[in-house]
Amino acid sequence: MRMLLKPDEPPAFTARNLTGTSPCVLLCEHASNRMPRCLGTLGLAAADLGRHIAYDIGAAPLAEELARHLDAPLFLTGYSRLVIDCNRPPGVPTSIPERSEDTAVPGNRDLDPPMRRLREATLFEPFHAAVTAHLDARRARARACCVIGVHSFTPVFHGQRRPWEAGVLYGAARSFALPIMEGLAALGLHVGDNEPYSIAVDEDYTVPVHGDGRGVPALLLEIRQDLLADVAAARLWAHRLAPLIARAAISQGLGASARSGGRA
Repeated sequence: MRMLLKPDEPPAFTARNLTGTSPCVLLCEHASNRMPRCLGTLGLAAADLGRHIAYDIGAAPLAEELARHLDAPLFLTGYSRLVIDCNRPPGVPTSIPERSEDTAVPGNRDLDPPMRRLREATLFEPFHAAVTAHLDARRARARACCVIGVHSFTPVFHGQRRPWEAGVLYGAARSFALPIMEGLAALGLHVGDNEPYSIAVDEDYTVPVHGDGRGVPALLLEIRQDLLADVAAARLWAHRLAPLIARAAISQGLGASARSGGRA
């Protein structure tokens, strides 16, 4: 029987603070650049695994800080988006990319269907099943909630410099996103409204499935990676974002908590 992960390897995902008091449920779908040992580096140079193509640089520390500020549950993926992207619908070309931006991924070329299915069953499905079970349990307790994916984006994409310092991506939940965008803009930040990406049903998973598909307010936060260079930067952004998220949740009729907050 083929196995993607050996018993001594880290799990597909980590769930933290599941009893947190916040109405917000945080996801970090591109938290890690780890590779299953059996896949090596997918044919990439070690330096490529430190780039944005392998994970969202700085997103996991930011998500952890936000979970602490908000007292929110947090789900973090354990393996690189190059193995399988947990914010893409399975089966689409970007789910297991043969090329990421300008870089070919040799280990993803000409995969047979059983290997594709193995990656999905080992890494994608457990992560999203855990999120679904958590959201189902909240609904069963009549506990309203919102969903936020925590991401970062590269300052330059296909040779084009991106001017935004942060972006807020949403589908149906513009009224949830707007207070966060307005709050960041009031701090003098250049904020993208559905930039540098926009939500698409055939290219995104978290917002369409866990958010809009449930009738739950949902969005993705995108912070430019050069502004998340270390833990101090993640703390700064969490300090900025936590009170804005709490107010946005209140605007949706959700109770909100934050252990710390304020503007910075």
